[in-house]
Amino acid sequence: MDSFEIDHNLVRSLVREQHPDLAGLDLRAVPGGWDNQLWRLGEELAVRMPRTERAPALLRKEHRWLPALAPRLPLPVPTPTRIGEPSSRFPRPWTIATWVPGEPADRAPISHDRAADTLADFLKALHVEAPADAPVSPDRGVPLSTLTDAFEKTLEEVACDALRNVRDVWEEALAAADGDGPPVWLHGDLHPANIVVVDGTLSGVIDFGDMCAGDPAVDLAAAWVLLPAGAAARFFDAYAHADEAMIRRARGWAVLKSLFLILMGRAGDRGLPGGKPTWGPAGWAALDRVLT
Repeated sequence: MDSFEIDHNLVRSLVREQHPDLAGLDLRAVPGGWDNQLWRLGEELAVRMPRTERAPALLRKEHRWLPALAPRLPLPVPTPTRIGEPSSRFPRPWTIATWVPGEPADRAPISHDRAADTLADFLKALHVEAPADAPVSPDRGVPLSTLTDAFEKTLEEVACDALRNVRDVWEEALAAADGDGPPVWLHGDLHPANIVVVDGTLSGVIDFGDMCAGDPAVDLAAAWVLLPAGAAARFFDAYAHADEAMIRRARGWAVLKSLFLILMGRAGDRGLPGGKPTWGPAGWAALDRVLT
């Protein structure tokens, strides 16, 4: 995390200088965030201020690709509308995007029984063939075999009682055939802090910084990482495009994501800026669902 402070005066001055037509809107900080700090701008917009080294590239990627994808998605997403350029006040690009109403699911978990259908519909709309120049990722939508070292390290750090069962799921995922279809658009980072909920149901998807092209199994892990216990079967029925091998790969991604959330929760508990103490419980709950 960066050491410089992103405060109200800084954000207000940047908006006033670079987007003066928006300067009169109310500005208020929004808790949370990891790569970016979020500020509400009026009722319909949000300012995203990067605070990690990788964040500017993620924001520019969203600004490049998300406006073209957003119109065909069945849920609201934070579509970038403006970009702020680096300046003497702030050395990195920043963006203004549409505000997605709701509460993050790590604070207000999904409970509505229609959420599986809602998530499946969203991912069916997102998972279309990506263009040849779409971004790719070294660790999202790739063959799970390339992440074996990361899995072993993460599993060792978590050191949970269910190690044997976790490893069984991972080995089954590695043994599943890789997808042979064209790379499709992926969100790449579906976990409880990156979706929003209203009245117990999924109402929006946020933070597309890791969007890329690849194997959709990484997103299908959300059947266990996001949805209530017992909802995975309904989700895959509604999604309808996943064979048994893809479901196995998705379970492998789910255990990896669950372990990662647990570690991020520990980092938050140690007080890192932007840390998420809620991620640990969400990770343990997701791990229990995928193992069950």
